[in-house]
Amino acid sequence: MSSVIVIVRIRRGDSLLHGWCPLTLTMKIDEVPSAGSAPAAPLATPEQLRAIGAVLRDPARPLKERFRALFTLRNLPGAQSVQLISEAFSDESALLKHELAYCLGQMGDRAALPVLTTVLENTAENPMVRHEAGEAMGAIGDPSALPVLTRLCSDPTPEVAETCQLAVRRIKWLQDEQSRKERLSENPYASVDPAPPADEPSQLSCAQLRATLLDDSVPLFERYRAMFTLRNRGDAESVTALADGLRCGSALFRHEIAYVLGQVAHPAATKQLETSLRDQHESDMVRHECAEALGAIGTPECLQLLSEYGGDQARVVRESVEVALDMCEYEQSAAFQYADGLTTSS
Repeated sequence: MSSVIVIVRIRRGDSLLHGWCPLTLTMKIDEVPSAGSAPAAPLATPEQLRAIGAVLRDPARPLKERFRALFTLRNLPGAQSVQLISEAFSDESALLKHELAYCLGQMGDRAALPVLTTVLENTAENPMVRHEAGEAMGAIGDPSALPVLTRLCSDPTPEVAETCQLAVRRIKWLQDEQSRKERLSENPYASVDPAPPADEPSQLSCAQLRATLLDDSVPLFERYRAMFTLRNRGDAESVTALADGLRCGSALFRHEIAYVLGQVAHPAATKQLETSLRDQHESDMVRHECAEALGAIGTPECLQLLSEYGGDQARVVRESVEVALDMCEYEQSAAFQYADGLTTSS
């Protein structure tokens, strides 16, 4: 059977910066096979993939070019892409390694589990990177990851322990027959999230979801379910409720709030995101997500604010600003797609 490749350019909240992305969707539409027709050619040759991987691993390249290479590989799933992404974990940039893990999780390939396990178990690694590796293992959703995730639910680093607790709950939720009967709201961002939205969301008011979200006594998995339900609604009232979460909970929780605000990219969250970005006592894990979310909103006010933090003392914040501004520049350009590694890797 032959296929027609249809490429559609859209802007969507699924992350190129872990929170948002303009991207192209490549869809294969099956046709009636013609007699003697040859198999469809792959979207990229092994040589092209290696060239993209070389850009990704090259520390001399601008970070924005390496990010474009990374998301090109993410959009070309397969064993070689997984391997090339995995090889970049030796880099010094915590932001880049964080995005490597995120992409592997979103790709959903079990072949990534060994490298993600290694990163998660490495106590010398940046906690933000370890967290993302654990979350990626939960996103892949394979029960074989449960032993290591369960063991690290008591990790001394809170961001890692909480992430592993969420990942264990997600994998068990996937295995539960009852979960298949739940009536969930549609995720308009097509991201694989660390928790599903709440069951029967139409029966829950914004005030009820906000109360669950902000209640530190409620299990984190249930608070995340409220979070993603509000995200899926995406209206100003829901965004305002989400933004209130930037003032409570753990660093992991606040970082996830900033992430979903970047997905929704609603200007109603601008002031709260600005406050957290300006707070030098806030975790860099949170501040970097706030920078990316402001880049996703992309108003002149947001871009002016980001330009003030290009020299921030925290490397992960500086780098997030660099890549966010590059994506904003792309959005305002005539370029067809952001993940353009197939045309720029040479």
